Amino acid sequence: MLTPFHLAYHVTDLDAARAFYGEVLGCTEGRSTETWVDFNFFGHQLSLHLGEPFQTTNTGKVGDHMVPMPHLGLVLHLPDWQALADRLVQAGLAFVLPPSVRFEGQPGEQWTMFFRDPSGNPIEVKGFRDLGAVFAA
Repeated sequence: MLTPFHLAYHVTDLDAARAFYGEVLGCTEGRSTETWVDFNFFGHQLSLHLGEPFQTTNTGKVGDHMVPMPHLGLVLHLPDWQALADRLVQAGLAFVLPPSVRFEGQPGEQWTMFFRDPSGNPIEVKGFRDLGAVFAA
């Protein structure tokens, strides 16, 4: 049985974070204070605290692409991934890696997209037809 994870990281502006995570991504806001806000991040607890975001570099080679490391990742069923991808494209989000499929026809075939929140924190969202394929070798 999968259980929710908790992740806390820094953002530079809570209002911008609320607009992005709440309005653009569609996450429900939870508890908050003047210095942090919680979101239901697709069933997981994400706590955004005011501060300096972690430094990232494009050192993660996946297929033919270099992706930001470290990054937060999320795995969704493909129909949910597609709905989110459509929503983000319609919102005019600037992608690091636009919605696409990789490893097509291979074990671990997946759809992916990379983007950054308003504070520059990188997020990858993967989609799988069968979540059992997440760990396929």
